[in-house]
Amino acid sequence: MQIKSRQPAEGAAERLTLVPEHLDDLWHLTYVLEPGDLVSADTTRRIQRNDDQMRDTGGEREPMRVTISVEDVEFHKFANRLRVGGEITWASREDQLGHHHTLNVEEHDELEVEKVLKADQRERLEEAEEAAENPDVAIVTVEEGEAYVHTVAQYGTEERASITGPTGKGEYARARSELFEEIAAALSRMDVDAIILAGPGFTKQDAYDYIEENAADLVERITLVDTSGVGDRGVHEVLKRGAVEDVQAETRIAREAELIDELTRRIGEGAKATYGVEETAEAAEFGAVERLLILDERLREERGGSGDWELDVNDLITTVEQKGGEVTVFSSEFAPAEQLRNLGGVAALLRYRLN
Repeated sequence: MQIKSRQPAEGAAERLTLVPEHLDDLWHLTYVLEPGDLVSADTTRRIQRNDDQMRDTGGEREPMRVTISVEDVEFHKFANRLRVGGEITWASREDQLGHHHTLNVEEHDELEVEKVLKADQRERLEEAEEAAENPDVAIVTVEEGEAYVHTVAQYGTEERASITGPTGKGEYARARSELFEEIAAALSRMDVDAIILAGPGFTKQDAYDYIEENAADLVERITLVDTSGVGDRGVHEVLKRGAVEDVQAETRIAREAELIDELTRRIGEGAKATYGVEETAEAAEFGAVERLLILDERLREERGGSGDWELDVNDLITTVEQKGGEVTVFSSEFAPAEQLRNLGGVAALLRYRLN
């Protein structure tokens, strides 16, 4: 994320000029923008013409600049865009005021945001700005007869290829080489800075040897990691072991995998942990919360008024921070989020055990 400028606005609000540079940045904005924020950007609108001499064509799209009061925000990762909808409060054409409009924000589009930033939203923007320097990483997990290629993003991991074939050596050696050939071909098509080649047994070493001989330009980017599984399970092991952090300063999803494992371990042992909104809020009031874990989609629901909690989520976060605790907002796109969702969307690692 490029933060081009920050200026004070009315009251406690700030006016920020932002340029999302990656799909990750659009995802971050999903949880920064909320109802009532003002967003300005260049766009096009279909304008109905009142010229009696022209046949009605349903209007023509005209470029203009608008400011909308945000009502809804949707992240469309497969369309590589963020949709921000709301009522037009200012436009370069005055006759468009009061109409509803949707901004389709894509990578490298500049937008101006006016809002009161909450602490976690400010942290998210700063994280997105710092992450621009992180290398792009691919994780390949392989065992006999199957391989999976994932890419690592801040909003989660995404499967890019699933490859299957016969298993074993001897008469299957050729088919085995074809599996490795498909892995090399998939990696060659990807623009990544680092590759983690993982899996159980010796198959990953054989795959590495094949790539070294047939796609040598990839070798210097490869790190070998032992895992007991492949696919999503193997990727989770790679993240938990910190292999991605060796090539990427610090990744959000690696931290979340580690935190959710620590949470479930403590819950299983009846140790210093709690979950559920009422229990977590009580722990926060006692000053017992060492780290609050909250799901991003739940945070957005509660702030947007569509949630069902009886307490104010902003008060919960403020209480935790004022009493020395830290807050981690989990991405709903990554596997640990499902575990947190099953626990009510909020939990905490505690400084001490509560009765």
